[in-house]
Amino acid sequence: MNTAYLYSLIAVVLLGLLAYIGAEAAGLEVLFGVIIPYLALIVFLVGFANKMLDWGKSAVPFRITTTSGQQKSLPWIKHNRFDSPFTNGQVVVRMLLEILLFRSLFKNTRTGFAKDNQHITYKWVLWLWLFALMFHYSFFVVAVRHLRFFAEPVPFFVSFLEQIDGMLQILLPNLFISGVVLLAGASLLLLRRVFLPKLVYISRPADYFPLFLIIGIAVTGLMMRYISKVDVVRIKELTMGLATLQPSIPEGGISGLFYVHFFFVCILVAYIPFSKLMHMGGIFLSPTRNMANNSRAKRHVNPWNYPVKTHTYEEYEEDFRDKMIEAGLPVEKE
Repeated sequence: MNTAYLYSLIAVVLLGLLAYIGAEAAGLEVLFGVIIPYLALIVFLVGFANKMLDWGKSAVPFRITTTSGQQKSLPWIKHNRFDSPFTNGQVVVRMLLEILLFRSLFKNTRTGFAKDNQHITYKWVLWLWLFALMFHYSFFVVAVRHLRFFAEPVPFFVSFLEQIDGMLQILLPNLFISGVVLLAGASLLLLRRVFLPKLVYISRPADYFPLFLIIGIAVTGLMMRYISKVDVVRIKELTMGLATLQPSIPEGGISGLFYVHFFFVCILVAYIPFSKLMHMGGIFLSPTRNMANNSRAKRHVNPWNYPVKTHTYEEYEEDFRDKMIEAGLPVEKE
């Protein structure tokens, strides 16, 4: 059994204890409330920009579009416009479908053997698409909702989103659907890596670490809202100070649970440029997605090609015309 997830779990637990003890007992509120957030943001911005620039400068030697449909060819053969895009407009539509709806996951299939163990079967698997959709959109909603802590007045779209997110009006304060769905989605993706044999085999601690971090963020956030209440006014005072570059620790302090939550967020933000989470930016620069499949109509020149001295047929004939005529070979010029 792959126990790689234990290392990531232990690491996240230790990070949480470090933040709690440091802020609650050691009086390191400035470290966890000011210095680390700024460092995390700098690491994220520099690392993200460096990674994107590095990918942007990489040459694409071949037109390697990933397709799952008929390429445009003869007029009487039906062309699949979005699974095998021919124009840049079709590429844009395909990218939007992939980014907003995870279209490739929607078409996910599982290969296996039939009951007779003799024939290969293919089964449409929808649950991974559902988990991914739940996780990403709930994460997006939670992130947008938290903009209220960094802006005054609160943007209208944040207030509108909060009304929709808390429309069930369960518990007091209202239960936000996105927080629960985020925890459920991240937990399901984690359990998938823990119990499915094929994924267990290929998973490493780096695959589990961000999932445990996100689960830790969701759990501590739910705890602060519904179990161990924190002073929201003091939290906004701290976050507004960070946003306006006038950081200060509120008088009276903030609960250690908040610093655990905030520290998890900072670690996740700083970790993004060095992890698989960079797919959030990398998908825009992926040549398998952002290129049209029109290699039959338009020549793709390898930008890595260096100048090569060629020997044309005309030059070849000029050099060997007499010998070609003597051997009885046809020539263009006598």
